[in-house]
Amino acid sequence: MNITVVPMTWDDAVLAGWLALGGGAGAALRYVLDVAMSSRWRRPFPLATFLINVSGSLALGLLVGWFYAGAAKPGWSLAVSVIGTGLLGGYTTFSTASYDTLRLGREGRVVMALAYAVGTMAATIAAAASGLWLGEWWATV
Repeated sequence: MNITVVPMTWDDAVLAGWLALGGGAGAALRYVLDVAMSSRWRRPFPLATFLINVSGSLALGLLVGWFYAGAAKPGWSLAVSVIGTGLLGGYTTFSTASYDTLRLGREGRVVMALAYAVGTMAATIAAAASGLWLGEWWATV
């Protein structure tokens, strides 16, 4: 098995830096919102993570729909990558949703764990699809 190492270009390094900054900002935003929502929602259901993942999926759908419908000006692909992959990638969190599902199951809330897992997947896909449609519509208005 041969492994080919492709050297990183300066543009790749700059993009990686921007993605890291966007991801860090998204993770910080998620943390602040999670703490604020969790301090008000004192029930076993992880509502904060659920709402963050759904809103992030909607936002990513909007961004991608708008971009691929041709609304973005030439050269905006860097900004879309930083916002979509960096910021929104850091903002949403599949690992926390997975952990919350396992936590609920270990606490004996098996039905809630299953409902949360299936509900999160269905809601995030529906939000992304809705965002994609709305973004494409928005680009034509």
